[in-house]
Amino acid sequence: MVTSNHEAAHRIIQEHPEVLSAIFELLCLPLPADASFTVVTPDVTEMRPVERRIDTVLRIDPPERESFLLAVESQGKKDLDKPSSWAYYVGFLAAKYKLPVMLLVVSQNRATSRWARGPFGFGPEGCHTLTLHPATAGPDNIPRITNPADASANIGLAAFAATIHAHDETPSDILDALAGAFVTIAPERAIDYSELVEAGLADTKAGEIWRHLMAIARTPDGSTLIGAARLEGREEGREQGVLEERRRVVLLLLSNRGVPVSDEACERVTACTDPDVLARWLERAARVQDGDQLFDEDE
Repeated sequence: MVTSNHEAAHRIIQEHPEVLSAIFELLCLPLPADASFTVVTPDVTEMRPVERRIDTVLRIDPPERESFLLAVESQGKKDLDKPSSWAYYVGFLAAKYKLPVMLLVVSQNRATSRWARGPFGFGPEGCHTLTLHPATAGPDNIPRITNPADASANIGLAAFAATIHAHDETPSDILDALAGAFVTIAPERAIDYSELVEAGLADTKAGEIWRHLMAIARTPDGSTLIGAARLEGREEGREQGVLEERRRVVLLLLSNRGVPVSDEACERVTACTDPDVLARWLERAARVQDGDQLFDEDE
């Protein structure tokens, strides 16, 4: 299981590189949706006793366009020494692989993300030999995804955005949307993403909310489980597990939003056995102001 919040965003990118198309679109950078991705060694150590390592390096091969390398770096706070390291990484990778290099800096801090955008000049003042213009992904340009339907449309981006907004003052709507979207995907995939998000949120207020939402249990090897009912290995138990999870998330989403729910409304949700109806109620739960409004469009 992932244990480092520093590593979570990189694991999402490395294991689910399809999320990059959505991230690039948000950053107004062109990248065809059908580009292929290859993980490249991040080691940029030279033949001397100094180790240098980039967080993530991917080779991107867009169809009918020149391939390039994407170097991804996490940055927690402003560090005046870091731009020179980034410049070294870009120069080293370009020389080693004979490919253009793009640098993407990921940060959970809004001010750090803006600072990391540069530009950073290297050389005498007024006559820079090299100018570095990193792309950045942070709370200032990665949106808060607060609708379960939007989260379901791109689970990878929703998970990445949740980790980026780890220090948001009101994270519940982001996490509720992501948790709600999990009921639409396979349990194994939901478990994978839930562990990555948990690692990315770490010991923040958002992390505490997320652990509550996921009703976390642990196996002997320390891996995370989401909702005991969904984790039945037997196929015959899975449908009932999904129903129970959807009922739970509908009521939990209303509770976290502070929406009043009558006993009658609660009983109607917990008695529902139609997964499509529960899916509709889940989407409405993100916007209604009273629990009884869940059923208005069905009557």
